[in-house]
Amino acid sequence: MLTRLKQSLFLILALMISTAAFAENDPYKDMQVAADKIFSTMKAQSATLKSNPNKLKDIVRADLLPYVQVKYAGALILGNAYKTATDTQRTAYFKAFENYLVQAFAQALSMYNGQSYQVETSKDLTGKSLISIRVLLNQPDKNQQPLRIDFQWRKNTVTGEWKAYDLIAEGVSMITTKQNEWSTILRQDGIDALTKQLNDLSNRNIDPNAKQKG
Repeated sequence: MLTRLKQSLFLILALMISTAAFAENDPYKDMQVAADKIFSTMKAQSATLKSNPNKLKDIVRADLLPYVQVKYAGALILGNAYKTATDTQRTAYFKAFENYLVQAFAQALSMYNGQSYQVETSKDLTGKSLISIRVLLNQPDKNQQPLRIDFQWRKNTVTGEWKAYDLIAEGVSMITTKQNEWSTILRQDGIDALTKQLNDLSNRNIDPNAKQKG
């Protein structure tokens, strides 16, 4: 009886700890922490990034990806194709999609060139499960409008944890754009073809001078 009681207390304690670890995270604070990490690292490594912009992928993987719901974002892209895919196909797809996200986020963040930045101030989260958090990159020329990067965050309905799942750069949603762009290949050629395309796209070089396409 005592052993069973100890086990029950341990499970309750473990559940309380795990719930607190996830449910108490504040997406606005997490966004500020992520931005501070990323932009401070980019400043410190500016010379390296100038000669090798692809190093930005490493920064994104280390400092931004932990805050991203990779599987949720990837499932949105797949739509109904997720249900018909095998476990092996899903595993390969999500790995390719994660690598694609790293490339896409790195390309979007390549707009940063040492500017001051501002993360949107915290707002009340009561009753909300989806929010947008804007990050502004201020231009040296005050006559120019700041560059806008909006990170879309979602609250996990099971754990209560907030994570980002989409990036909107200058008004262009990555998820919406790719849903439309990749729907044809999914319908005609299937998930394996999309996985191959994602692998190809994730290998693209980061170009700070390229126009953002979402």
